[in-house]
Order: sequence, then C-alpha cells, then structure tokens
Amino acid sequence: MMTKLDVTEMIMERKRATGMTWAAIAEAVGLSEVFTTSACLGMNSLPRDKADKLVTTLGLPQEAAVVLAEFPTKMFDQSIPTDPCVYRFYEIVGVYGQTLKELIQEKGGDGIMSAIDFDMSVEKIPNPKGDRIEVKMSGKFLPYNRW
Repeated sequence: MMTKLDVTEMIMERKRATGMTWAAIAEAVGLSEVFTTSACLGMNSLPRDKADKLVTTLGLPQEAAVVLAEFPTKMFDQSIPTDPCVYRFYEIVGVYGQTLKELIQEKGGDGIMSAIDFDMSVEKIPNPKGDRIEVKMSGKFLPYNRW
C-alpha cells in the first residue's frame, strides 16, 4: 500500500529528473504554487481531478493520485528544526508571535487567523540592498464563540 511519504518521494524524484519547478507543476495542476507544493509534501489533499493531472504531468503511477486525494494526518516533529530556512520561520514566530497575536486581536477582536481558509504566496523581490523574499499570508478571521 502506497503512503503519502512514498508519493512525496516519487514526486521529488520526478521533479529532479524533469527539472520542473513547483510553479510549473502548480500551473499544470491548476492550483496555487504554495498549496500544490504543500499537497505534494503530504500536508494537504488534492481534489481527485487535480491529483489525476499531477500524476499525468509527472508520469507517476495512478495509485499516487488516490493517495494525493486522501485526507492528510498533519503531524510533524515539534522539535526546533535545524534547516536554516525552516528555522527562521520558528525564529519569526518566537520573536513576533505575540506581536502578531496582539495586532490580530486588536484589529479583529478575540479570535485567530485561520490556517484552513487561508492563502499564501512567496515571491522574490529585487532590491538594490539585496533581493528580498516576500511571504504573504491571508487567513479568515475566526472569532472565539462565547456560550
């Protein structure tokens, strides 16, 4: 039985072999680059028609489409990562997490930003002082219920 990890490994191998970018894969599938990448890494599911397009695009076995369409179990190692790029996001949350919480609640009220009804994009922005990476996140505001 094929697992999400098996499919992720196949996708990464085909991505290397073909030289395709995440943007090209996402365009072929018809979803955003961020969401497509996340689904390929096993953290989201694809609608079956999109999963079928992905396996066709990358030449994967049809069973991979079934796995890509399955609901994921979103478990991850909760120790601090050592990869510098991923670690920086932990650092950002460590330094600015409380600030984000305060500003979200000041502007929206007692609630949170959804990571389910959510969009994100990543862009490289030229800058004379050194290129910048811009990460934009937009999540639905979810107020806490009182009962």
